[in-house]
Amino acid sequence: MLLAIDTGNTQTVVGLYDQSHEPNGRKADSGLIDHWRVATNAERTEDEYALMVQEFLAFHGLSMREDVDGLAISSGVPAVTVALRAMARRYLGFDAVVLGPGVRSGMPVLYDNPHEVGADRIANAVGAHDLYGGPAIVVDFGTATTFDVISSAGEYMGGAIIPGVEISMEALFQRAALLRRVELVEPRSVIGRNTMESVQSGVVYGYASLVDGMVARIEDEIGEAVVIATGGLAPLIAPHTRAVDRHEPWLTLHGLRLVYEMNT
Repeated sequence: MLLAIDTGNTQTVVGLYDQSHEPNGRKADSGLIDHWRVATNAERTEDEYALMVQEFLAFHGLSMREDVDGLAISSGVPAVTVALRAMARRYLGFDAVVLGPGVRSGMPVLYDNPHEVGADRIANAVGAHDLYGGPAIVVDFGTATTFDVISSAGEYMGGAIIPGVEISMEALFQRAALLRRVELVEPRSVIGRNTMESVQSGVVYGYASLVDGMVARIEDEIGEAVVIATGGLAPLIAPHTRAVDRHEPWLTLHGLRLVYEMNT
């Protein structure tokens, strides 16, 4: 079994893969047995991570030591990366494959400094190219909303980074004294009939329009591309865009799995 762990600033996603199912360019969830999403906590120790993962595996009657023979990690939180590396050595008995400098991704990175590109963005690009080829644009609705561009030749070209939906909402509520926090759901119409609906409309339809505008500008430079949405808030925003062609909730995990296969 392979564990694929993607740690973002807000949430961490854990995927469990049956490696007897070969990854392919048709389904991101091929071989994905189960998945779990938890809050990212940089204070967790390797022992706490081991306990958490073992509890997840117990749902399927599995054991870390006996059933897990691979671990792939992408992480944007250095303290968590250190803890997960230590967990692998102590509880699994081997080193994890951590996506970053020195790890093969099979994808040329055209950034001025390739080391600046977040591991999750590379995993998204690798997964998107495997599933859809190129040119492609990945829109990841996470702590930040990121746009990653893959060329027809399978190169990571770069992209754009925008404050995420939840960050923007938090800033709004902190700076506007008369606005209260609202539930992040689809409003009943674009024209809000009260303050709560007005905020919901601005967030949902505003970010959808932002995605459409950014994709149009990117396609002005690279030509028509397949647009893939992923990330925790993709199910809320992507259906209201005109540009998004596919929703792939496990795109990052799929890319991590592919990178693991290249390096073992």
